[in-house]
Amino acid sequence: MEEPLARLVAFEPTTFPVLSVYLNTQPDQHGRAPDAVPYLHREFKALARTWEPSSPERHSFDQDVERIVSYVTDKIDPAANGIAIFACWGAEEFFEAIQLTTPVSDNRVYAHSQPHLYHLARLDEQYPRYAAVLTDMNTARIFVFGLGQVIDAEEVKGKKVHRVKVGGWSQARYQRRVGNAHLEHAKEVIERLAQIVREDKVSHIILAGDSVVIPLLQEQLPQEMVSMVEVMKLDIHASEQDVLTGTLAKLQEQEARTAAEKVDRLMRQYRGRGLAVAGPQETLEALANGQVEELLISGALEESHPQPEEVQAILAPQIPDSGGGTKSEEPRQASLPDLLVTKAKQTGATVTFIEDAALLESVGGVAAFLRWRG
Repeated sequence: MEEPLARLVAFEPTTFPVLSVYLNTQPDQHGRAPDAVPYLHREFKALARTWEPSSPERHSFDQDVERIVSYVTDKIDPAANGIAIFACWGAEEFFEAIQLTTPVSDNRVYAHSQPHLYHLARLDEQYPRYAAVLTDMNTARIFVFGLGQVIDAEEVKGKKVHRVKVGGWSQARYQRRVGNAHLEHAKEVIERLAQIVREDKVSHIILAGDSVVIPLLQEQLPQEMVSMVEVMKLDIHASEQDVLTGTLAKLQEQEARTAAEKVDRLMRQYRGRGLAVAGPQETLEALANGQVEELLISGALEESHPQPEEVQAILAPQIPDSGGGTKSEEPRQASLPDLLVTKAKQTGATVTFIEDAALLESVGGVAAFLRWRG
């Protein structure tokens, strides 16, 4: 997700329409994938009426419609459960398609001056990149998951110590050998895990397996990885899919607890005039100033589509006009949630979706931690 998302975030606002299409391609109970083409034709027909037939914007739109319908008809992998497509012919024939193993909740089409990133960013957080380690005393299976699928999997095998009948000093030496072998195995697993965390930019780790070796692994964790770790019970021989299902549920359970704690901490900061803002207006202004460290946004905010004019004016992108100057008019108005998410991504702020809508309801579904206060 990182590379296409980075390209989408870097897209410069344009007077040409940028089409953002989200489709649920999940098969039904009979294994048949839904036919999204009739839906696209209806949506595109309604949008087409909003440009003059001979205008450059309409020409760009028509080219994108043809490209998107062709892609959806011929190029979707049967294993994909969702797809996100972004296109703007007028902006150097821009086209980005992301096929997902995770389903998209609803079919949606947007036309705006920039890619509509709210749903993509939310999926990225709901199905984050994380590592899971299943281990006993001798063998560890390390998985990296992202967007609800296996990205990588490998095994780390330690030196096996065979049990024999011994006594006295021999027994003591044998126990030391066993202990040393287990410690070496733990060190080897954590060394490889630390490398994976660095290379794959993993932010969460789940440890599962033998109750004796797990404490050994925790003792070997570098300090910077300690806060990433959750421990759970899981059969060491579980299938890949069972590991994914079990660890993702554990991760989302932890994220729900963290969300409540995070909102509570933000509200205390806000009441004390600390490094926090709350509400759409204050948060948008802070985003426009580059002050936001972490944006907290309700997962239900997209449903309400608030469009107050004063909010639109704060973050309306500066688009070059034909005379070489700039103007703030957009081909289509973006929704408030998308403005928030896009600006946060553009300014390097972390975006955290709060799935329990009640937690941010009193402040309009939006708040943020600040890097600094003006």
